[in-house]
Amino acid sequence: MENPKVAIVIINWNGWEDTVECLESIFQIDYPNYEIIIVDNRSQNDSVKRIKDYSEGKELTIIENEENYGFAEGSNVGIKYALEKLKPKYILLLNNDTVVDKDFLKELINAGEEDTYIGILGPKIYYYDKPDVIWSAGCKISWKFARGIQIGSGEVDKNQYDDPKKVEYVSGSAFLIKTDVINKIGLMDKNYFLYFEESDWTLRANQARYKSLYVPTAKIWHKVSRSGGGISKPTGLYYITRNRWVFMKKWANKGDYIIFIIYQFFGALIFPALLSIYYKNKDLFFAYYQGLITGIKS
Repeated sequence: MENPKVAIVIINWNGWEDTVECLESIFQIDYPNYEIIIVDNRSQNDSVKRIKDYSEGKELTIIENEENYGFAEGSNVGIKYALEKLKPKYILLLNNDTVVDKDFLKELINAGEEDTYIGILGPKIYYYDKPDVIWSAGCKISWKFARGIQIGSGEVDKNQYDDPKKVEYVSGSAFLIKTDVINKIGLMDKNYFLYFEESDWTLRANQARYKSLYVPTAKIWHKVSRSGGGISKPTGLYYITRNRWVFMKKWANKGDYIIFIIYQFFGALIFPALLSIYYKNKDLFFAYYQGLITGIKS
């Protein structure tokens, strides 16, 4: 079987140690036809030097952005380079805080080659610090609450998610997409900056009649929210809060959107205060309301 070319795009932002560990696992994979593109989002430390030192003598491309473009546009920079210079059949967006199994890419490609209408594929993802505990076996959307749900999260892997399955979307931490899909639907929406961008991209692919597939035989391990920090950090909380509104205005049906608004109204009265107390960080309180106001106005 022919091994189609894959461009692997990895975003780095002040996380050279994670990036180097990720690269070390990639260089051991059992797949012969791939090229790596590291996109540095204007790191404020010596990440670029460290990665260059590590990669001396190895084949990879490093792109240094002039500013932090976030995950969406940072990835777009790498994707555009790949499409222009490398002409791959697939592009893999891979978080730098992941470690991959040696067979993961081969398994994803094998599944992708079986069906023209499978446009996006994702692996089984485990917690890095709990290697037998699932973080994601594909994803679905809770439309009334505007939440991405990781299927199987927190469950010990007992082969309960070992069947390939079409899903609403796959995690952006390991997101394999055919370049034919990108040529039809365009790049990710840079307005998201961080969070919800892969959900939006997938729904656009759905409109073009492509499907997303969870591939259980492809496996990686994820350190989870190393960069944005999720709701535990002001940056992550701001974008999650804001982008919920951006996403729902664009995609939700009227009934789900009304329930979402009601939920957000009541949540806004207590949620930011509870988060600030739980994480002992008053900046979370202000980040939430900044995200809420920006999202409503978007």
